[in-house]
Amino acid sequence: MTNTAEDAYRHILTESIAFLYPAALRAAALLEVAEHLAGGPRDVAELAGLTGASGPYLRRLLRLLASHGTFREDEDGRFHLTPQADLLRADAPRSLRAAVLLVTEESWWQSAADLAEAVRRGEPAFDRRVGKPFFAHLAEHPEHGALFDAGMAAYSAGEIGYIVEGYDFPDSGVMVDVGGGRGGLLLAALRARPGLRGILLEQEQVLAGNVLPELGADDRWTLHPGDFFSAVPAGDLYTVKNILHDWSDDQCVRILENCRRAMNPGARLLAIDAVIPPGNDPDFGKAIDILMLLLLPGGERTRSEFERIFERAGFRITRVIPTPGTVSMIEAVPA
Repeated sequence: MTNTAEDAYRHILTESIAFLYPAALRAAALLEVAEHLAGGPRDVAELAGLTGASGPYLRRLLRLLASHGTFREDEDGRFHLTPQADLLRADAPRSLRAAVLLVTEESWWQSAADLAEAVRRGEPAFDRRVGKPFFAHLAEHPEHGALFDAGMAAYSAGEIGYIVEGYDFPDSGVMVDVGGGRGGLLLAALRARPGLRGILLEQEQVLAGNVLPELGADDRWTLHPGDFFSAVPAGDLYTVKNILHDWSDDQCVRILENCRRAMNPGARLLAIDAVIPPGNDPDFGKAIDILMLLLLPGGERTRSEFERIFERAGFRITRVIPTPGTVSMIEAVPA
């Protein structure tokens, strides 16, 4: 909040260059600075030698990051890991390295430069900037697809614990994870409910990197290559995590209708996405909504907007369960 003309001036001045912080995060991740500090603090000369970077330039980079609490410089000029900086390590618990590299990937940055044009035209900036729709681009560039899968898995990993702890997953039956990526949510649910079985519905190239073998019980899960716009397998609980925000209302209705047609009697559906709250307060979902606007035909939705698409698909929302993270859980049953 700004209270005076001077506050307003400083706010806009500061925020106009806020994009430099994620740029610095990307640079630090690529240089693997956090990995080199995992064993203890180092001075810039040591870090420059280990990363192959220019010492003076590296100091300037780390000084900016330290001003945001990402790394810390002590009075002797040595840099330390902080809890924020530790998340840039590839093997850190709940690592966000892949997520940072994903959202700062060049085509995403370029799309952000076209935000005004996207708003003017009412269509994703990515299509115009890159020359094809987002998922078509990923399909044609496997290296970008792999980064997307890794980045989304990193984002998902931080939310999965909240979801499994905050929802009453069934003790038996079949859970179908629709577009479930590498299967992180399904794996956690199967671990929490030993009597539950699962099906991971995804594109074949994504399934190749699935994590379900970590369960150690191969008879409890099945990989189902497919397209959720065509058909989904039968089940008792359908999870649709960070999927609906990618697609237009009509496309969401099609996905949900396919789930409803395949459901066993008494089945439920759990959509997991940001739910935009009313009012002017900052909210992570409002920022992600602009990212969706840049990349895809979908967007983040309010509760009433979710209710409209669920009703069109023949569902009734029974409850919306917030989590301590950035998403909510929207439970629905056939109307």
